[in-house]
Amino acid sequence: MKPGILFVIVGASGVGKDTLIAGAMTTLAASGRYVACRRAITRPEGPGEDHEPVSPEEFERRVAAGGFLHCWQAHGLSYGLPIQLRAELEAGRHVVANGSRGALAGLIDVVPRLVVVEITAPRARLRERILARGRESAAEIDRRLDRSPDPLPEGIELLTVANDASVEAGIEHLVAAIETAAARMALRRMPIHAGRANMAFLPQESSAVPAATYAGSGRIELMAAGRSVRAAVSMVEPGTFLGDDEIGLSAEAFDALALPEGHRVSIRRTPTPGSRALLCRKIDGGRLCADEYETLFRDIVEDRYPESEVSAFLVRTIQNLDDVEVVAVAQARCRFMARIAWDAPIVVDKHSLGGIPGSRITLIVVPIVAAHGLLMPKTSSRAITSASGTADAMEAACRVDLTAADVARVVHQTGACIAWNGRLNHSALDDVVNAITRPLGLDSNRWSVASIMSKKWTAGSTHVAVDCPYGPNAKLKTLADARELCRVFELVGAGLGLTVRALATDGSSAIGRGIGPALELRDVGLVLDCDPAAPSDLREKALTFAAEILSFDPAIGDSTRGRAQAEALLASGAARDRFERIVAAQGRTARTEPGPLTHVVRAAQAGHVAAVDGWQLAGVARSAGAPAVKAAGIDLATSVGQHVAAGGALYTIHATGAADLDAAIELSSRRSGITLSEVFETV
Repeated sequence: MKPGILFVIVGASGVGKDTLIAGAMTTLAASGRYVACRRAITRPEGPGEDHEPVSPEEFERRVAAGGFLHCWQAHGLSYGLPIQLRAELEAGRHVVANGSRGALAGLIDVVPRLVVVEITAPRARLRERILARGRESAAEIDRRLDRSPDPLPEGIELLTVANDASVEAGIEHLVAAIETAAARMALRRMPIHAGRANMAFLPQESSAVPAATYAGSGRIELMAAGRSVRAAVSMVEPGTFLGDDEIGLSAEAFDALALPEGHRVSIRRTPTPGSRALLCRKIDGGRLCADEYETLFRDIVEDRYPESEVSAFLVRTIQNLDDVEVVAVAQARCRFMARIAWDAPIVVDKHSLGGIPGSRITLIVVPIVAAHGLLMPKTSSRAITSASGTADAMEAACRVDLTAADVARVVHQTGACIAWNGRLNHSALDDVVNAITRPLGLDSNRWSVASIMSKKWTAGSTHVAVDCPYGPNAKLKTLADARELCRVFELVGAGLGLTVRALATDGSSAIGRGIGPALELRDVGLVLDCDPAAPSDLREKALTFAAEILSFDPAIGDSTRGRAQAEALLASGAARDRFERIVAAQGRTARTEPGPLTHVVRAAQAGHVAAVDGWQLAGVARSAGAPAVKAAGIDLATSVGQHVAAGGALYTIHATGAADLDAAIELSSRRSGITLSEVFETV
């Protein structure tokens, strides 16, 4: 049987030792592996520590009879640890005792292992607590606090626990420190490969830890030599694979920890009891504040919870965020990344919920705004389910995979950038959340708002315009849905200290003519060049958002004057010039032209265009190779309300490979995505 550890808790008067020890023992004693020490003290009963009051004469009699494991004097009193504690230690149980720094020298040689846990607290808090006792004057307290603490003997194993927050937090920290020190085990590599799922294995009758308790905690953390790894826990039967004080790791987890077999590691349950209480409260329908969400998010990102518990938490949270909590989630998310500091009083940005094919207005808005003189470091996404994202279209002209240093350089040179956000605004929390929510089909607009606005905050934005399109095939179905989400965007922005203006826009049809990176870039160029052939809907929407963003400038003040300024910058060629400067600064590439292999999709009979199904058109464009193939996509030949003759062109498919073209033709033949006022077939 491995002997137990004597934990001696020390700390200045008023630091809260008695309270923390009592609270910690409530948790620790339940395992049957920890016992509390009730000291004998030559002091009458009273508030504070639960001790055995004895007379000075009785104390001396016990000393002579060998009744103490250890004893000492301090502040005119005598203190003793009962000799019975030796039997507890020999039986493998750990003892937790209140102690004194000055009495440790003689103790280190009489127990198998001594661990000292020092409780600390800010001086102001110590003074406040001692004053509340009413035993000493303010001057006496100050003299006490001014005394230097007794030095610790060499070779003492010391842990420090800060009691500078709530009592519950202090108790939690003390429990974690004690359990971590107690759970030291020899490391073994198991002949098991678990892939990405780190696995730890405990002997069912471990002498170091209660294996069943740890196995039921979801995750444990193994720590040694400044390294750590977290793993799910399973148990092995006695006498197989592991000794009773060994812990096994799957091959991948062992390699990640990178310590030799036999190395002693400490283990602790993770997450902390306080964190798990927050998770349970939310799953039960409770509300959390930003600090509490931060605690949970950090533990989730650090893989401290099993996936089943994270899933339950996310389902409950994502589907039940009210106005207060959506702000709290956004505030908590902001604490995971440092904010970029730009040397400008106004830093603007634009975001769209997306889902509208061809709506590539960012490539027009950014150069207009930059030409005016506002700073606009724009980071955008690539397409996930559509035929093109902003970054995909920009990549048809230049590099978008920029580093943070690249972005700073480009913005310094041109006042703006249009870069891919994958390297610049990466969220480890989103990685975890998406891996769970996407297979479940979970989607919460409010959760998305918190995610989007926290990224705008970390990117250094001060003013943001948001596009909330609505329509039958858009993410938001009705105008009411869009207006409500606009309100939430502005609410969350205000909660982060941002100025946000969100607009509900018509998303019932595609914007522009091109769907696919190169074709969308072509449309952008036509607008920037003020070409009469430029798509009027793309130009109009771009000017609307440019006007809103320019109105953030106090010198402009409102969107009417912003519209006039945007039109002037477009007409003068200043916006086109600024776009080319941004492209050159990011790293110009050979501009991608639409794919040379084409097929015209035609109407089987005459009719007026009643609807344009953007999702179906995006699907055809993706079949042609977009967005991976920048040249692939479709070029619309008609729009809602126009008349199409029988055999008239609906759109042209562009591809670079015959197989891709055939796949797009096959999909379009089944359903073109263009609805005429009369039933028709596509040929």
